[in-house]
Amino acid sequence: MTAEPVRIAIVGTGNIARSHAQAIASQPGGAGAAPVTTVAAMDVDQSQLGTFCAEFGIPGGYGDLATLLSQARPDLVHICTPPSTHHPIALECLRGGASVLTEKPPTISLREFDELVAAERSAAGGEGPPWFATVFQHRFGDGQRRLKKLAASGALGRPLIAVCHTTWFRDQAYFDVPWRGRWDTEGGGPTMGHGIHQMDMLLDVLGDWTEVSALARTQARTMPTEDLSLAHVTFANGAVASVVNSVLSPREESYLRFDFERATVEVTHLYGYGDDDWRVTPAPGREDDVEAAWKHAAGGGRGGGDGAAHSSHAVQFARVLVALRDGRRPPVTPPEARRTMALIAGIYASAFTRRPVTPADLAPGTAFYTAMNGGHEAW
Repeated sequence: MTAEPVRIAIVGTGNIARSHAQAIASQPGGAGAAPVTTVAAMDVDQSQLGTFCAEFGIPGGYGDLATLLSQARPDLVHICTPPSTHHPIALECLRGGASVLTEKPPTISLREFDELVAAERSAAGGEGPPWFATVFQHRFGDGQRRLKKLAASGALGRPLIAVCHTTWFRDQAYFDVPWRGRWDTEGGGPTMGHGIHQMDMLLDVLGDWTEVSALARTQARTMPTEDLSLAHVTFANGAVASVVNSVLSPREESYLRFDFERATVEVTHLYGYGDDDWRVTPAPGREDDVEAAWKHAAGGGRGGGDGAAHSSHAVQFARVLVALRDGRRPPVTPPEARRTMALIAGIYASAFTRRPVTPADLAPGTAFYTAMNGGHEAW
């Protein structure tokens, strides 16, 4: 059966938009794939917009969103602009009938996030499309999918303790860019803008969190937000996790470790992992069954049989396109993305209030529901 190509528009034409355009262009044809065409791009910088459209062969370049939506009629809009603009752009797209795939963070507050969910429901009449999804590409590599499947099945036993470290390095010049490291434009520091991917992987495996205790500081950079945070997180399944987010670490690393009753599973990478970045250490006496379970968890054999060994934008985009073609909600769904956003809000709330925080402390109408800094200006 043939299908009309999914019509895509890209809003924002900076560095991350290039990753999106390249990932879209890399989508394979053939059986099972969803045909796709990038019909438009938008940016307020006309020179940058023209260069971007020429490089990626995009026929329509627009300076405003309303004109793009009415003339290019995209099925899906990729939002690749600074964080504070995600909310108004996504609202306009959903109200205009276009589904949205937005870069992280999807919004800069839980209040804004819930407004997008409400707009989606209103536009879709409770069914959809249009839909709203978030880019969390590290969910889609083979190692993460294997781990999630094994954890859910109980093959690894009960989850006990986890480590989630995003220890990166950004110098002062990075934060001297006007919109970076500010509550009103970026929604936070490395907890929001950098560690969000690893924390999303953590929650993707361990599920709902119930309490967080945290501290945050501006230790070495000059900016209103934190440049590091440390947190202790408790989960509904009884597991506990240590979470560190830093942009002060010269030896950069993204590291997650999950200790289950029957095995330790680890991944060490920086901005994306492959199969060789994962390590599985069975508990004594569990070598044969754990190794067999890991090998076959994602469909058998190395790479899981579907070419998705590496985490990447392209792998997630392929899933999004197939879902749209089939009339299904694309990943990552609003409840999944909101859980990650709520943990970030909880870390900030605990760091500012100096007490443990639960999801109930982030309910509508509370300070940290409205803004990630809860109205505080600095540490």
